[in-house]
Amino acid sequence: MNCEAKLRFEFADESHPLYTESLNLYRRSFPLNEQRKAASQAEIMSNPLYKFALIYDRETFVGIVLFWETDGFVYVEHFCILDNMRCKGYGSKALEILKKSGKNIILEIDPPEDDVSRKRKSFYEQNGFCENLYLHIHPPYRDGYDGHRLTVMSYPNPIDEDLYADFYLFLKDTVMKNAKK
Repeated sequence: MNCEAKLRFEFADESHPLYTESLNLYRRSFPLNEQRKAASQAEIMSNPLYKFALIYDRETFVGIVLFWETDGFVYVEHFCILDNMRCKGYGSKALEILKKSGKNIILEIDPPEDDVSRKRKSFYEQNGFCENLYLHIHPPYRDGYDGHRLTVMSYPNPIDEDLYADFYLFLKDTVMKNAKK
């Protein structure tokens, strides 16, 4: 990424010309057990708290960030940069846009147990995120799968038990509502 990069979010729905391409990126970037089915994705698009954001550098599509914005926090459900656009600073710049909300930002990552997951954790820490030591099991997106353990990261500080409880309730009752559709 050059110094002249102008990163921006463009909010999309199913009619956006890059919606299908962005869903293909989503499907390539996350394991099946961490993906919504098409009907679930279509349903949440109408929820005013949910944002399906395409990430652009000027007019070049570089990735997606799918997030929920509540009064108390921003929850990043899915975030990925195109393979050929990685390591150019786009992920960090996208997080800077989210930070402008002034709210706590919460996201989940795989536990740091291998090189890839340790690098991911390090990326978020370099961007000011903190690990939260709650035992966190993300509910399953699909039938036939169990919930899976994830590490909760937050910005700008670790979250207290009350905020974690609010987040987890929101995750179970809103984010995951009808996720198995």
